Amino acid sequence: MSATKDRTLAAAGLILVYALIIGYTDNYVRVIAAEAGLWQFHFTRSCMAVALLGLFALIFKRRIWPINLGAVAARSFIHGAAMVIYFGALGFLPVALVAAGLFTAPIFVLLIGALAFGHRISPLQILAVLLGFAGVILVLGPEAFSGASMAAILPVFAAVLYALGNIATREYCAPESAETLVGGFFVALGVIGAAGMAWLTLWPIAVPSGPEYFLQRGPVVPNADFWFWTFVQAAGSLLAVGLMIRGYQITSAGKASVLEYVILPASALWTYLIWGETLGWLAWAGMALIALAGIIIVLGATRESA
Repeated sequence: MSATKDRTLAAAGLILVYALIIGYTDNYVRVIAAEAGLWQFHFTRSCMAVALLGLFALIFKRRIWPINLGAVAARSFIHGAAMVIYFGALGFLPVALVAAGLFTAPIFVLLIGALAFGHRISPLQILAVLLGFAGVILVLGPEAFSGASMAAILPVFAAVLYALGNIATREYCAPESAETLVGGFFVALGVIGAAGMAWLTLWPIAVPSGPEYFLQRGPVVPNADFWFWTFVQAAGSLLAVGLMIRGYQITSAGKASVLEYVILPASALWTYLIWGETLGWLAWAGMALIALAGIIIVLGATRESA
């Protein structure tokens, strides 16, 4: 029975490496965004990731085809849409700010679960929602509510979709393997990327170079930086998600979910080391409140299950 023992310390190490990999690779999206477009990035990265995953499945004889194709497809496109918004925001917002917005997802999981599935909300969970909302306001800052900076709200929209995808994972995709769900996610992103490229090829928008035009840019002839950093993104995403899944396998989901919040300071650390950018104390206080809200939600759910 030793193999099933709770190994929280080892899980913390795996999730820390996951956060450091994701925090590092996501910081270079702005390099890709300087010349290429969001849609070409997603299509190319997905092709690379699916090829790497297929090679992995072939070598280790792992099953990828889904048990419930419709449920996996719906979940994949919901998560894919969330990541399109997430990566689009990375083109012109700091990584830590975008990550903080995305990590309001546990709050939306709570709310959607209560409204759509009748899950009970405890007073502690209500407190968590209020703390999380306050954290979002602090992280986004007053500029998020001005006409010139409404784009800072985009990560929160991504969080809503991400929460819907997470609910679908539990409610409809429980029998699926991690490889199946990861593969479906990248296929969905590839299809979305191809559709965006086709649209901007038929109805092109003339935009100059620069990351602020990441969303509007159609297909271009990629440079060496694009190929290199997109491959790093594809390989890094597959490796990082694999480590995260392993972390969830060797400790309780409640503990692993709390540990996953390390991606917030990890993203900020890489932003500082690579670009020399820092966040103000209000943003840090907001991230702390968001993390606290997630901890309260998870601990409350864990206590209820017990």
